[in-house]
Order: sequence, then C-alpha cells, then structure tokens
Amino acid sequence: MAKRSSLDDPDYAAFAWSRYRRILGWMGLVAIAFITAAIIVLDRVYGPLGWVAILAVIGGAGGSIMLAAALMGLIFLSSGSGHDESIDDIE
Repeated sequence: MAKRSSLDDPDYAAFAWSRYRRILGWMGLVAIAFITAAIIVLDRVYGPLGWVAILAVIGGAGGSIMLAAALMGLIFLSSGSGHDESIDDIE
C-alpha cells in the first residue's frame, strides 16, 4: 500500500503551491534584475543594441533563469511535501 502524500491534504497542498508561486515570483524579480544589468552592460560594451538583441537577452537569460527556478521549485515542492516518499516501489 502506498503512503499518502502531504499534497493529498487540500490545506497543505494550497500552502505548498503558494510557496512554489512565491519562489517563482522572487526568481522573476532576480531574472528582471539580471536582464536589466545584462542589457546595460552589453549596451556599454557593444554600443546601442537592436531590438532583436534585446529580445534574445530577455528570452535566453530570462528563459534560462525561469526554467531553472521552475524545475528547482518543483523539486523542493516534491521533496518538502513528502511526495517523493509516497511512491510505491515495486521490487
């Protein structure tokens, strides 16, 4: 019989998912700060940037930061809620 996960409890699941969204929100702010700094540095080093270069920085750096934040947040959610231990190992 598989153990129950903490995510089966609606109150705890709401708490865990709100914590996950809070992590993503903070990392979104980090991504915005990094993107802004990267565009300023690139503008100083290479001169005025075209809109394609700015979009490339936003998509590349911002996308990478947010993807990493989403995946790491899901790992923290799964591990912190006991969801990992609730799987049924078939031997």
